[in-house]
Amino acid sequence: MGDKSKSVDSSYIDFETRKSLHINLTRETHASLRIICFQHRLSMQEVIEEAAIQMIEETPYMVKMLLDLAEKKRKKAVKRIAKSDAESIFKVIEDANPFSVSADDGGGE
Repeated sequence: MGDKSKSVDSSYIDFETRKSLHINLTRETHASLRIICFQHRLSMQEVIEEAAIQMIEETPYMVKMLLDLAEKKRKKAVKRIAKSDAESIFKVIEDANPFSVSADDGGGE
């Protein structure tokens, strides 16, 4: 009977499967996070997983952090669009400038 229970144990399926997460952090952010985790005797894995759980559970602090981050991202996108729009406008003005010398008019004189 001992052999049969051993085969049952080896065929047991762990229902809590793990997924891998690959992220890029700046060197400074990574180093600072690693130091903080080390000071609290925690792994970076434990800290990131706890943060994810708190986001899923919608703790007020994490919801506010997500909303703030989304707003920063939106403002950054708006600034990027505004900059490209400004560049486009200046290009149109430059192309339509009647005082500019073009290769077509042979230098203007």
